[in-house]
Amino acid sequence: MISTFYLITFLASLLLSILYLYKWHKHYEVNISIIFTLIPIANLAYLLLWHSPNEQSYIIALKFVYLGGCFLLLFITLCVFRLSGISVRRWVRTTGFIICILIYSGVLTIGYYPFFYKNLFFQRNGSDLIIAKTYGPLHTIFYAVIGLYCACGIFAILYSLYTKRQTSRKILYLLFLPEVIAILGYVGSHFSKHLDLTPLSYNLAQIVYLLIIRRMSLYNVNDNVIQSMVQTGETGFVSLDFKHRYLGSNETAKNILPGLRELRVDQSIDSNESLKGNITHWLGHFEEDDSVQNNLYVKRNSENEDDNEIYIVRINYLYVGNRKRGYQIFLNDDTKNQKYIALMDKYNDELEQEVSEKTEKIIEMHNNLILSMAVMVESRDNSTGGHVKRTSECVKILISEIKKNNIFNLSDEFCKDIIKAAPMHDLGKIAVDDAVLRKPGRFTDEEFEKMKKHAAEGARIVHEILKDTDDESFKIIAENVAHYHHERMDGSGYPEGLKGDEIPIEARIMAIADVYDALVSKRVYKESMSFEKADSIIMEGMGKHFDKKLEPFYVKSRPRLENYYESLPST
Repeated sequence: MISTFYLITFLASLLLSILYLYKWHKHYEVNISIIFTLIPIANLAYLLLWHSPNEQSYIIALKFVYLGGCFLLLFITLCVFRLSGISVRRWVRTTGFIICILIYSGVLTIGYYPFFYKNLFFQRNGSDLIIAKTYGPLHTIFYAVIGLYCACGIFAILYSLYTKRQTSRKILYLLFLPEVIAILGYVGSHFSKHLDLTPLSYNLAQIVYLLIIRRMSLYNVNDNVIQSMVQTGETGFVSLDFKHRYLGSNETAKNILPGLRELRVDQSIDSNESLKGNITHWLGHFEEDDSVQNNLYVKRNSENEDDNEIYIVRINYLYVGNRKRGYQIFLNDDTKNQKYIALMDKYNDELEQEVSEKTEKIIEMHNNLILSMAVMVESRDNSTGGHVKRTSECVKILISEIKKNNIFNLSDEFCKDIIKAAPMHDLGKIAVDDAVLRKPGRFTDEEFEKMKKHAAEGARIVHEILKDTDDESFKIIAENVAHYHHERMDGSGYPEGLKGDEIPIEARIMAIADVYDALVSKRVYKESMSFEKADSIIMEGMGKHFDKKLEPFYVKSRPRLENYYESLPST
């Protein structure tokens, strides 16, 4: 009786799989195909299991039984997710498959090692079969994985029922059945001494999946409808093989490219002069670089450009199954869109040019205003004038040397901004009292403290001037130049006593330019210092006052700095 049961379930699974094969369509879910392949194998193994003459044959059949047990629920779960409209990442699918392989590897140890079965007792008395099993740790994991897959499948169905509006409710309801049947099959087999109900549960699952694919066929677009769209739609289609031989086209493509009407199937398009300049040209670009898929084709209907038609030409490979067999060319009418784009481009170019011109004027006015403010502040100082312009030139010379071997990774924008910010470094002196600012001699300690406030005040003034600018980078650089150009590398500077790399690089560059100009320029209270003496003081300050890493760039800048100051009427 039991033998008949296993025979019937095997034959039923085989017939159901043949029926599936008869109804098979390329749109069917691949996991269902795998399910219909594994079930007859598993059910045959159950039949062989019952008829095993000895323990060795029983173990071999048992391993085929577990082939279904280990992998079927994985593919059922993946099928549920796919039909529920839930995407499963590739690494998740791969991980699930690897877990099944590892468990099945444990199955393969039956009869050799106690990982899956600790003990297996086999005895045959005529037609009766007596089996006693003691499960190992991997068998427990096997049940845990089965439970996990069932839980994931049920969750996916419930999730789709409540969230996916474009997923068929009928298919989701049907998907519940294989999950329930699988659970009942495993549970029933656990409580049955002689008869394993799992093969019957597999048959029932096959029946349900046949109902599902029957329902799925209603949601697939009919091939005849697709063919109708190809022949009468707005998109032109042209198919060619890799030797540029014509395979066919629809009526829309022939209207767009009349030369197609002259071609015979299997004739090379390269032999047609009217198609050489477009199709052959497009294919040439695609063959050189298949990422270049789009081209524009202008069909000239008259000398009046307004009568022209513009098409977007897209090229892809022509696939037969998974193999590339040629090229597929798609032509879509984009006349209105392209003319609109051309009109907008012309308008945008004109607008951009106008905005650019006005922006340049505003920037020029803004820069002149800042420079004027800096010169105004400088006029209150006891210098002979020109300090703002000279330090800006010094910064420009230093920056040009730094950029040659850019160990600081300064961007072009940064370099432009620091040169533009240099004139603003002493704006804070506007807040210093004239009695202090214009004093010809040495400051007292109290006067020096007042003088030192110009750095922080300068940063505040720069912030107020630039607070509404869109150029955030320039604003930060200008504030830093004004705020920290009197800081020293050893921390003895002001206003905050910053050390080393705590001082922004723009302020470290400004410090060299500021001190160098002060040394070699004439003041009311002193004569200009020789280049040699000034250089000696600068070099002595490297690592203490100035950034030692800037020393090689200063050294390379010296000839240009000296040439610049020698070219000035008076320093």
